[in-house]
Amino acid sequence: MLIELIKVGPLHTNCYIVTQKNQTIIIDPGSDFETIRKCCQNKNVVGIFVTHHHFDHIGALNQVEEYYHLTHNQKIKDWNYQIIPCPGHAKDLKSLYFEEDKILFSGDFIFYHTIGRCDLEGSNFNEMKKSIQNILKLPDDITIYPGHGWQTTLKEERPYLKKYI
Repeated sequence: MLIELIKVGPLHTNCYIVTQKNQTIIIDPGSDFETIRKCCQNKNVVGIFVTHHHFDHIGALNQVEEYYHLTHNQKIKDWNYQIIPCPGHAKDLKSLYFEEDKILFSGDFIFYHTIGRCDLEGSNFNEMKKSIQNILKLPDDITIYPGHGWQTTLKEERPYLKKYI
């Protein structure tokens, strides 16, 4: 699996271009459609995944859907992944988990040494605690690709996450 990172928009949202077996998905097309399109220029884009619908994660979503004739969060044929609901930062937040590759795209759920804000409209700290408890059931060797900032691992984040529950 090849993972390319594009920082998009004023909040430097992580938009991921993920390719395997000559197929590509776009995760969180937050802004800068032209940058995303250029990065995917010679790729076979087969899917779009949005972790949650905050403005900084969907700014270019309509353009990406129209350009590639795709609808976001549709099941992508021949891709083996799980969608894990992770409400807390946002009611609709979902992480995309590739168990075989040990990769989790967490959106604004987990960041390096912290979690997503729970003081926004529609956020809920009690739901966040449940989401954390659920994600802590996964193995330590998972690499986490967050919605902002740097990638990390569940092993690295485990002690920080435990402080919230």
